[in-house]
Amino acid sequence: MAKFILVLALIALAWMWWRRRTVRIAPPPMALTDARRLLGVREGASLADVRAAHRRLIAKVHPDTGGSPELANQVNIARDTLVAEMNRKPPDAS
Repeated sequence: MAKFILVLALIALAWMWWRRRTVRIAPPPMALTDARRLLGVREGASLADVRAAHRRLIAKVHPDTGGSPELANQVNIARDTLVAEMNRKPPDAS
């Protein structure tokens, strides 16, 4: 019985390992142009620019300051989309 449980555990571990390797990264939920427009940053904006724009905008739209949760969520998604794009692309070698 112990061998059977061990075999089942190994199969489960192998399946979880295989499943984790085959999971594809989903595309960003927001287009890059929409994210830039919402945060008010230009195309070549740096990470510091994106973070500053996010901080400035989230201070206005956060639910704790009278804003809506939906708009705050959109601002966070825009920031996450732009940061993910920056992490995905290597910096330009100038």
